[in-house]
Amino acid sequence: MRRAFAAVIAACAAVCGAVALAQPYPDRPIKIIVPTPAGGPVDVMARLIANALPSRVGQPVYIENKPGAGNIIGSKLAADAPPDGYTLIVTSASGLVISPIIHKSAGYTAASFTPISLIAGTPQVLVINAKLPFKSVAELVAYAKANPGKLNYSTGGIGTLPHLTAELFKSEAGINIVHVPYKGGGPALQAVMTGQVQMLFDTVSTSLQLVRNGKLRALAIGSSSRVAELPNVPTMREAGFPQLSTGAWTALLGPHGLPPAVVAKLNAAVNTALRSSALTGTLAKLGAKPRGGTPKELADYVASETAKWKPIVRSLNLID
Repeated sequence: MRRAFAAVIAACAAVCGAVALAQPYPDRPIKIIVPTPAGGPVDVMARLIANALPSRVGQPVYIENKPGAGNIIGSKLAADAPPDGYTLIVTSASGLVISPIIHKSAGYTAASFTPISLIAGTPQVLVINAKLPFKSVAELVAYAKANPGKLNYSTGGIGTLPHLTAELFKSEAGINIVHVPYKGGGPALQAVMTGQVQMLFDTVSTSLQLVRNGKLRALAIGSSSRVAELPNVPTMREAGFPQLSTGAWTALLGPHGLPPAVVAKLNAAVNTALRSSALTGTLAKLGAKPRGGTPKELADYVASETAKWKPIVRSLNLID
């Protein structure tokens, strides 16, 4: 009798397991970890895509901000999550590429994730507190050379893209400005607006409206050509720093080992969303361009970004 009962239980368990496996993905809400605070450029892009996905995947999608340690805290949580498609991450070069290069103890690399899709790209812009007298990069550099250590720049943390860009700027300009790291791009931007810090390299997507409102002053754009949203702002190349033509990007990934069917469904949903006029219009207003593409294209792009930033990190002696 006991053996028969055990057999029945085992059979029921097998049937229940088969039913569970047969459930279409997704059958419950999806969480997207953002390794930066709310309000920063990565968070803005994550929320745009999170708002666009539910109608395309049939389940709610919500954001969980896990900032700190140069994107490492949230990135590590996402890398260690079960590869079932219910915990994803929206991140950038700072968290996915640069932090693991700088911090050997990060506990993850780009290989710890399954690529799903690029989301958007936006150039960086050098912005300063609007009350400062500098009207150009040349004026800022001249002051910094005459007053070493008196200017500060903020970032969302050590190892972020703005950190590397600013350090490269210091090196190319031959100036001494002091790094003040914050726990994310939002607080770093706020610090410049309030005058606690004088400058930062930010994405156009989060600084654009503040520049238009006169709360920040844009000195130069880190792109190959001027952007339509800020037509009077010169490029870093025009300012004499062609090496600083850098831009930020965001991407959606999952933990390593995400099932191909899950990847395919999420990739299709993201690409469909990025083709919608509602999302492309919003991105354009933020100075960002939709990217999309295949998981392999994202993987190849991450590899190229790693190859680009690794020697720069080494040359600046930033590896801990």
